[in-house]
Amino acid sequence: MVDKVRWVVLVVTCAVLIQFSGACWRGSSRALDANGIIVCFTPEYMGGPRCEDLIVEAIDSAKSSVLVQAYFLTARPIVGALVNAHRRGVQVKVILDQRNALREGVRETGYLAFYGIVPLLDGAHKNAHNKVIVIDDKTVITGSFNFTYSAEHYDAENVVFLTDPALAQLYKENFELHARHSLPYLQRW
Repeated sequence: MVDKVRWVVLVVTCAVLIQFSGACWRGSSRALDANGIIVCFTPEYMGGPRCEDLIVEAIDSAKSSVLVQAYFLTARPIVGALVNAHRRGVQVKVILDQRNALREGVRETGYLAFYGIVPLLDGAHKNAHNKVIVIDDKTVITGSFNFTYSAEHYDAENVVFLTDPALAQLYKENFELHARHSLPYLQRW
């Protein structure tokens, strides 16, 4: 019964996406299809590509910039992809929820800082609950997916990849708004 419900959700989601954009996930592991929209679900939904793998692939494709706003950022493959992008000369900026970054994500937050990506910590809100990545001012990755191991393997989450420079600009402006009231992570070692 659960598989039938999942199938119906996938079909309905794809029908909506096709109606508005002509696109849906087609079993490709590419981060973005020709129509600019990809959706994925966790945990490993209906044999489709893993959301975490698609996020890493998208970060790996970055040419100039990656902006990250995250409530949690503890998924090591995603953190590793951010560090690798930074090493390639891509401008990587990260804003994290202050409480989570200093409590549960302290290892990964420190890792980013150690490799030259000093995260900003947003403590101005009860929860800095954004889950957004903007790549090269044109691609937005968002959804309910927290960038964690648990989100990929245990939780029911979703990720949407959208290619739209105007939409990316709105998310970039929101990123900059939150960056202004966030404080840099202070290394603890």
